[in-house]
Amino acid sequence: MKKIAVFGKPGSGKSTLSKALASETGIQLHQLDSMVYTKNGELVDRSSFDEAHERILSSESWIIDGFGPINSFHQRLEAADTLVYIDLPYLTSYWFVTKRLLKGLVVKPEGWPDGSSVLKGTLESYKVLRLCPKFWNDDFTARLKVLSCRKSLYIVKSVSELNDFVYRSIK
Repeated sequence: MKKIAVFGKPGSGKSTLSKALASETGIQLHQLDSMVYTKNGELVDRSSFDEAHERILSSESWIIDGFGPINSFHQRLEAADTLVYIDLPYLTSYWFVTKRLLKGLVVKPEGWPDGSSVLKGTLESYKVLRLCPKFWNDDFTARLKVLSCRKSLYIVKSVSELNDFVYRSIK
C-alpha cells in the first residue's frame, strides 16, 4: 500500500479516512479539493492542476482523497496500487454533508480548502449527490472489480466499516 486513491460521493468520510490512513502509514496525503480550488473557492487553472497531479502520481507514494476532473480520476485509478471506494447509502451521505455544514459554521471541515465558503460547498455537494447515481452505480463497481485483479480494492459500504477500515487494512 504505497499509492492509495480514496474516492466516493460527497459526504462519505473520504477526508477523515484519508487523514487517518496518512497518520498510520506516514504516506503524504493530497486532498483534491485543496488542489482544485484556490483559497477563495475559485477553480485553479486546469494546466496547473494537471501538472501538480502528474507530479504526485509520479512520486514514490501518495494518498489522494477526492474525485477531481474525470480524466485525472481515471489516471489515479490506473496509477494506484490501492483503491478505496467509500459507497455509503445516500441518506448517510446527505446527513454527513449536512453535519459538515453545521460543524463548519464553527470550525473548518476536514480537507476543506482555506477560505472557501462552507455554505457554497455544501450546496454544491447536495447538487452533486443528486447526480451521483449516474456515475457511482453497479457498472462503476463492476469496472473497479476488473481493475482489482492487479491492485487492492476496498469497498466500504457502512459507517461501521468506515470506522474500522484503517485498523483492518493497516494492521
